[in-house]
Amino acid sequence: MIIGVTGGIGSGKSTVSKMLIEFGAVIIDADQIAREVVTSGKPALKEISITFGDGILKQNGELNRAALADIVFSDKDKLETLNKIIHKYVNSEIKSVLREYQVKNIKLIVLDVPIPTKEGFIDLVDTVWVVISEIDKRVERAMLRSNLSKEQVEKRINNQLLDSEYISIADEVIENNSTIEDLRLRVRKLLEQNM
Repeated sequence: MIIGVTGGIGSGKSTVSKMLIEFGAVIIDADQIAREVVTSGKPALKEISITFGDGILKQNGELNRAALADIVFSDKDKLETLNKIIHKYVNSEIKSVLREYQVKNIKLIVLDVPIPTKEGFIDLVDTVWVVISEIDKRVERAMLRSNLSKEQVEKRINNQLLDSEYISIADEVIENNSTIEDLRLRVRKLLEQNM
């Protein structure tokens, strides 16, 4: 069983994924893979620097995330270009990890992704769980987690899919506006229904 978990920044998708670990799942975290594919010397970073210029690199050759964020979060076309570059490398790695887990006969796999693409997400999972939350809660969570300002978080939210777009691809919608205990109960119930 492969569960795809997605949702916007601060929605609680990663919290839901971590809860599924408690029920025996292994997680493939697309955010983590995306961080790994842009490390120094990797082909993805080379392609990004060719596309956006050497100003997105630190002196030691590593990605300057803040400089890249300044470029892409103020221009949707540039963000889309970046996402296309990163996605092809992340997609390849996700498929590789999935094959490993399937060979090991792991029964419950969670694919945690922020951008629910048709290829490399929807085509790989058995069910899509979308986590949504009220905007003010999302902003607060994201600010606490990442030390971003309110304006920075809101800019990122505005560059992501709308809740309605996430919901349109969902098999299950998890509203995360209450307590962590309520969220855990909802996750347990959904898991029982889907297994």
